[in-house]
Amino acid sequence: MMWMEWSARSLWNNVARGRMNARFFLGTWLAMAILPGTVLCGAAQAPKNTPEPAAAGTGKTEYNGGLVSPPLPKPKFTLTDTSGAAFDFSAKTRGYTTLLFFGYTHCPDMCPLEMLTIAQAFKKIPPAIADRFKVVFVTTDPGRDTPQALRAWLDHFDKRFIGLTGDQAAIDAAQVAANLTPAKKSLVRADGNYEVGHSTFVFAYTKDNLAHLVYPAGMKEEDLAHDLPFLATETWTNH
Repeated sequence: MMWMEWSARSLWNNVARGRMNARFFLGTWLAMAILPGTVLCGAAQAPKNTPEPAAAGTGKTEYNGGLVSPPLPKPKFTLTDTSGAAFDFSAKTRGYTTLLFFGYTHCPDMCPLEMLTIAQAFKKIPPAIADRFKVVFVTTDPGRDTPQALRAWLDHFDKRFIGLTGDQAAIDAAQVAANLTPAKKSLVRADGNYEVGHSTFVFAYTKDNLAHLVYPAGMKEEDLAHDLPFLATETWTNH
């Protein structure tokens, strides 16, 4: 698992430095993810039924994320937030730039890494820009991630982060709506613990309700912090 985390960081750093394009990065990382023994928390799943991402930086703004063409539509699903209220993802995020990530609180590596990276990136931008965003974390482990546990875990990173849960069928449907293969639970060990293999991509939906960019595992907080102010006002007319 640590090898996968290091490899993702190394590959993504090369993308950011212009040494390889995002298409090669995502293809390589997906190939790593399907190697035997990697179907755990750190195993990335690429968005399914979508074209390969094109190299970022092909327009007025040079982004560090992987530019997806054509962009992915914002999914429509309703789950339950950590207060117990229904949360219509499409309606509640309308008018905001939205970062969406699927994971779980018992994840040993990628989930805390991604959420910490996002939280640190937001600390690097002006509060007025940060207010234009919503960050949504959907659990892929509803059996253990109660609303209370999910809220407490997210609060370690940023109290503004939105946590969503629901029954397994609803969570699986949400992943399919986001063009992802539903997460897979590993065999339960003798101690009762298990891992969940899930996507490690962060989707960035702009105000046009499309994800033009995805951020794979290993993104650097300074790279995301660079992109956030542009994403807040992006119209995509020059791409």
